[in-house]
Amino acid sequence: MIKVSEILRVKGDALYTASPDAPVGQVVDTMALQDIGSLVIMEFGELVGMLTFREIIRHLQANGGSLGTTTIRSIMDDAPVTVSPNTEVNEVRRLMLDKHARYIPVMDGRMLLGVISFYDVAKAVLEAQGFENRMLKAYIRDWPGEQREAEGTL
Repeated sequence: MIKVSEILRVKGDALYTASPDAPVGQVVDTMALQDIGSLVIMEFGELVGMLTFREIIRHLQANGGSLGTTTIRSIMDDAPVTVSPNTEVNEVRRLMLDKHARYIPVMDGRMLLGVISFYDVAKAVLEAQGFENRMLKAYIRDWPGEQREAEGTL
């Protein structure tokens, strides 16, 4: 079974973080320029929250479409679901569905290793299924001779 560490290895190590005291408008610019849907919120080297487009949209809706001078701290998810590098993909899928989480930080103890998205998980599962499919087809193609003789297709 695929583990989170394998997804991170393929995904690469780009990671975007922000301070909880940064203005929401500033991080919206960062998210738009970097084409990312989430930021990990760090304070004093510790994970203190996540900010995704979901929190930003809720903030915009509550403030008549204005970002205002609000800081991330007031709108971030301050208790994000996390996984370890050894977590299996099926567990991550279950967590993402149960918690409606599109982005999950990957932690090794207190150290942030990265963030995986629903897209990253779906891509890893699709690639694993494709590999398994190719292996099964190769196995069938190379079926032992006894089976082919019994079928009359020497």
